[in-house]
Amino acid sequence: MTDLERAIWSAFDAAGWEPDQQTTARTCAAIAMTLYGRHTRDQGTPYIEHPMAVVAILREELGVGCPTALVTGLLHDVLEVNPGARNLIGRRLGVKFANRLAEITPDHRLEQRAKGSGDRQAWREKTAALEPVPLLIRLADRIHNTRDLANSPDLVRRARFLDDLAVFYLPLAEARRTDSPQLSAAYRVLRHEYDTHQEEKRHGADRVLHGPDGQDRRPGLPPNDPQRHS
Repeated sequence: MTDLERAIWSAFDAAGWEPDQQTTARTCAAIAMTLYGRHTRDQGTPYIEHPMAVVAILREELGVGCPTALVTGLLHDVLEVNPGARNLIGRRLGVKFANRLAEITPDHRLEQRAKGSGDRQAWREKTAALEPVPLLIRLADRIHNTRDLANSPDLVRRARFLDDLAVFYLPLAEARRTDSPQLSAAYRVLRHEYDTHQEEKRHGADRVLHGPDGQDRRPGLPPNDPQRHS
């Protein structure tokens, strides 16, 4: 077993899983290493570090013990970075599993086309309609992305990410927090990460004051907060 395989196994904490679940976990680990392997994040880090962090957040912070949810967390971005892999995943893990990944992937990625004017709203609607477990995976993804945001060199992307967090993901997480104890935990953690990020921006040099539309993005104020215009 390689160091990376051991790290993935540790993130799963799969020692107590049933044999068939462990077999699935090994298959998912192999797929993850293959499909994420050629990609890096805009922070310059190996892409696979992100889904591994999402698995750890699901298990350690949100109380997720379901093996299916955790292996889905590991592969949650594979169709985004390799949309042509859907058939491969269907053959290795079943069509149902491939469809589960497609449910948490933006449509323009699945269709292998550039993002269009209506795709942002379409993705929000798709995300808002998710069942509790897929939504939990997407919120864990947001938690890690928020923690890693300061490492992104793209200031416009960072401003857009925080806007999306304030106007969509946090309200959605709050509205769905009663669906399960895990979603309640996800809302608390995401809220804390957002507040911490904004507080650090108020007192640090790493500030994002303006978005691409030039509107005031004073740290600590969501974009729809009336105080911004005071």
